[in-house]
Amino acid sequence: MPYPPRLAHLATRSVVVAKLVPTYSRAHHLDEEEAAQRLSLALRGTLLPALLDTAWTAMKGKTKRLDDEGLLEKVATTLKDRPQRPGRVVDVTPGWSAFLVLADLEAGTASDAARRVMESPEGRQRGQAGVVEVGAFLAAELTRGR
Repeated sequence: MPYPPRLAHLATRSVVVAKLVPTYSRAHHLDEEEAAQRLSLALRGTLLPALLDTAWTAMKGKTKRLDDEGLLEKVATTLKDRPQRPGRVVDVTPGWSAFLVLADLEAGTASDAARRVMESPEGRQRGQAGVVEVGAFLAAELTRGR
């Protein structure tokens, strides 16, 4: 696990869900409660560690003046008062679309056709690019505080 264990303690599944729900619900035309349930289900498997890994990589790449502990303190400070603060809504790009399909697959709401597409080499590549893009978004959300 390349990201520090403390990151997983700070950016829990419910925190990550809160950051992703606005975009997920808008993209799927769902109310936020249903979107949160689906995302929570999707993040029970390997998708959450993958997001935290790419978010940590993005955070480390963005700052040169903070060491690991300083970066974790910045995340803790950001989440201190309102850890469930919803993330910003972003325009859905091809990367976000691929991530959303992965989330739907993990939640069990995607079609068999979507599963077959994401199991192809190109689908796996797009899915990984989507996780990286959403991880960068998550990194920005987790460090946008003070």
